[in-house]
Amino acid sequence: MVQATPFLLMLSLALVAPGFSARKQCVLSGRWVNDLGSNMTIGAVNGKGDFTGSYHTAVTATRNEIQLSPLQGSQHRTNNKGQPTFGFTVNWSFSDSVTVFTGQCFVDENGKEVLKTMWLLRSRVDNINDDWKATR
Repeated sequence: MVQATPFLLMLSLALVAPGFSARKQCVLSGRWVNDLGSNMTIGAVNGKGDFTGSYHTAVTATRNEIQLSPLQGSQHRTNNKGQPTFGFTVNWSFSDSVTVFTGQCFVDENGKEVLKTMWLLRSRVDNINDDWKATR
């Protein structure tokens, strides 16, 4: 029985060890800053996955003064792997445009939370003939 004890101890450690290396959950709530210096704040995500917040862009194509703009979005709640997909809309307070973002929240190999997104911006145009240049 003495020789079996080290084996059982090793087996126990092997079964418990995976719990210690579990991935960190990626949480959308909080303040985020991108590579260009734009920042957004996302409030609590409710039980349905809905959230609100604000976005302050560092870049714009207008000559208007940049202002803090509201955002609202939704996180996919059935993903229990800790790296959720999400989408949100920013209604720009200083221009006649709206941007939609879609992406996923990741935890990198260093444990840092990172948002990877794509966006689509729609600006107002004066007539239907200019529709071709309204979306970027």
